[in-house]
Amino acid sequence: MGRKAKFNDGVLVKRGPGRKTKKQKDPVFPKSLREDDSGEKKMSHRQKQRARKRLKKKNVAPKEKPTLSGENDEGSESEEESKVWLKPSVSQDDTKMLPDSDQDDGVDGYTDDNKTWLKPKRKQLVIESDDDSSDEDNLKVGTLDDVSGESSGDDSDDEMLPIEKQNRELKRKQAEEDKLAEEELQMNISDREKFRLPSRKEREETASLQEVQQRIRDVIGVLSDFNKMRDEKHSRSDYLEMLKSDLCTYYSYNEFLMERFMQLFTLSELLEFLEASEVQRPLTIRTNNLKTRRRDLAQALINRGVNLDPVGKWSKVGLVVYSSQVPIGATPEYLAGHYILQGASSLLPVMALAPQENERILDMAAAPGGKASHIAALMKNTGVLFANDVNNERIKAVVGNFHRLGVVNSVVTCVDGRKFPTILKGFDRVLLDAPCTGTGVVAKDRSVKTSKDEQDIQRCYNLQRQLLLAAIDCLNAKSETGGYLVYSTCSVLPEENEWVVDYALKKRNVKVVETGLDFGTEGFTNYRQFRFHPSLKLTRRFYPHTHNMDGFFVAKLKKFSNLIPKSHDDEERGEKREVEEEEEEDDQAEEEVKSKKVKKSQSEDEVVVENKQGQQVEGKGVKSEKAKKNQIERKNEQMTKGKKLKKKKGDLKKKQVGGSKNSSFKSKLLKNKGK
Repeated sequence: MGRKAKFNDGVLVKRGPGRKTKKQKDPVFPKSLREDDSGEKKMSHRQKQRARKRLKKKNVAPKEKPTLSGENDEGSESEEESKVWLKPSVSQDDTKMLPDSDQDDGVDGYTDDNKTWLKPKRKQLVIESDDDSSDEDNLKVGTLDDVSGESSGDDSDDEMLPIEKQNRELKRKQAEEDKLAEEELQMNISDREKFRLPSRKEREETASLQEVQQRIRDVIGVLSDFNKMRDEKHSRSDYLEMLKSDLCTYYSYNEFLMERFMQLFTLSELLEFLEASEVQRPLTIRTNNLKTRRRDLAQALINRGVNLDPVGKWSKVGLVVYSSQVPIGATPEYLAGHYILQGASSLLPVMALAPQENERILDMAAAPGGKASHIAALMKNTGVLFANDVNNERIKAVVGNFHRLGVVNSVVTCVDGRKFPTILKGFDRVLLDAPCTGTGVVAKDRSVKTSKDEQDIQRCYNLQRQLLLAAIDCLNAKSETGGYLVYSTCSVLPEENEWVVDYALKKRNVKVVETGLDFGTEGFTNYRQFRFHPSLKLTRRFYPHTHNMDGFFVAKLKKFSNLIPKSHDDEERGEKREVEEEEEEDDQAEEEVKSKKVKKSQSEDEVVVENKQGQQVEGKGVKSEKAKKNQIERKNEQMTKGKKLKKKKGDLKKKQVGGSKNSSFKSKLLKNKGK
């Protein structure tokens, strides 16, 4: 930077010491560069030099080159009129702004900030117009590219950094490659033949599964853009039917189950689900916190040659085993009860239940004891845990696991869960892992592919509804810490999940609450033509192709009243029952009256017969021995019948309570007596 000088003639400026400064003279500026009366400054000497250098670099053409010595028609009278100074561009970041050209001062202002010159920005020049007038209206502002069209090529590269040049070159190549790829794609689309649906004979003649797989991909491609790729002779249902048959052939499912999956998933997601169901899920184990910690267990198993990792951030007790040099189910740690083999999805219901210490908790379907032992570990062996299962053989596995894992706060029962409310109620929390079709664990049980049909789903649906209502009845809505129920299944079908929970919301005073699980997809609130309660979006679904665990469903319910609501249908049913009972009582009364009349008529007939027999004997005078014997036998038979009837009447009196409920049985006895 040059020295600053005051533009005052004849006034000495003090300078610091130094040989160089002493030799320097005060800079002298022409009057045109001095401050005007308005106080605005002109361009400095260095600014002028920089402007000239830029003009030389750009090689401005002589026709369009801005004149440095602007000659008017009258000639150059002075230096002030013979020079037209260039205006450098000022960036928007500058704090000092140039004065507007529309101002009346008529003086061009510039900033002294030299940083604006270091920024690679497009420069602007003040170019004289072709007109002879020197007014400001005849001046136009343009870029250097406007001054010289040829200078925009190689000259602009000189000012760019090497990395900027490389970036521009890469962008140019990328644009060319994208253009070529787009052209090639358009050519392929135009050249590609439309997929044609094969006939039945062609399907039967299919030689390998690879052809079936390719046909599946082609059909899905057509269905993804059906309007363009379709065959006009066939409808969408034809393509779907062929896709269903090919999927059943390739993955070995029955048509019923495959149709349900096609209704549940999109086509792309359906293939992912089917592929994931063919692969076994990773082996996972759960640490038993009653005896050890996960860190110590992991270190012990690693020392035995087991390759493992934590199952995820969502669990503090799960470990996933990738490989092992020893059998996982026979290590000393397993036999000591430090862990149990348990699927990752089986940890979710207990996490949603969130059991607390010193509570009464019921596991209605506990076998083989994995979830129940997890509950006991979270309770720290306090409170009471009821582990129930209807299968007497499977309940033995629960007892064995409890002994090995050190669970001591449990009561093991073997009762039908639907009858459990009649035995015991008032639980703080209830876990119901209901029996289901197992459509989410196809990788474990391959028989599900072909063994399930509509009747199986309906049977499971009815059983699950009854168990869920019984589990809700076992809960205590007035519990200080609980009143919660978790319903879970290992199925992905809505008939066994959302339908069952929606039914319970209508029949009991419960509501759906947050499960507390941070991951998983939301439950369905609408499925095809069916609509469910909006709160069912709080439930969680888990799939093997998205979460790498068995297909699972988890719902958490909160009971807010112990009263059982009566719906309109129940009231109608009760009224019908009352009417039917009244009709039955009337029928029984009529039968009793009829039976009495029959008895009287029978007794009168017997008297008449005896009188006739006496008259015949008197007329004959002598009775034969055979007639006497017959009469004696008849009397004996009548006596025995009378005794039997008396005994039956005595038994009825003992069984009757009030004598009104068993009137139908009385009428039957009376009828038998009449006969």
